[in-house]
Amino acid sequence: MSGRRNLIWLGLTPEPERELPATVAALRSAARRTPDVPAEAEAEAEATAAERRRVERLILHGTQHGWLRYLAEVTDLVTAVAGRTRPGDRRAALRAAEVVLDHHRMLIGLPGPGYDRTAADRGALERAVRTLRTTPPDGDRG
Repeated sequence: MSGRRNLIWLGLTPEPERELPATVAALRSAARRTPDVPAEAEAEAEATAAERRRVERLILHGTQHGWLRYLAEVTDLVTAVAGRTRPGDRRAALRAAEVVLDHHRMLIGLPGPGYDRTAADRGALERAVRTLRTTPPDGDRG
């Protein structure tokens, strides 16, 4: 490749950059939450802003490989919430899983190894989506 940066990956879909900052911030901060603390809303807004800045840096200055690493982190958060090995808002986990899964499915239309590289994450996300859609938040199955 020439010295120019390959930007084709940026044309997939705007949903990750629009939807993930708030959902990922909620998932990352779930373990640190304390009930009924007035400052929690402010802390959540700060966490969302920090996540938004991270996503913006990845998009403006990163590479597809770096972006896929970030989405792999999101996948790890989602699968941990789905598997109940990490506390978290299951609705936020479901939304993040759907967004990342849609993104990864669209990689098939791009040149390069992105689609193959995300195969394991797609499988994990598909299982997490099924679990998150069918298991109520308290874990009861009906």
